[in-house]
Amino acid sequence: MSLGPMEVGLILLIALVIFGPKKLPELGKGLGQGLREFKSSAREIQRDLELSPAESEPEKTT
Repeated sequence: MSLGPMEVGLILLIALVIFGPKKLPELGKGLGQGLREFKSSAREIQRDLELSPAESEPEKTT
């Protein structure tokens, strides 16, 4: 499911009408910060999962 330019434009127009031109930049900034934090957390979790198997293997002693 992909959004075309008409759908995106319609969504932006509705958001502009609902929130007004003064509030829209604040909402965009908050959304951007939230996405940035989510991506950062996802990368950190993925990195931890990649490192966990190597760290959890016990050392072999002979």
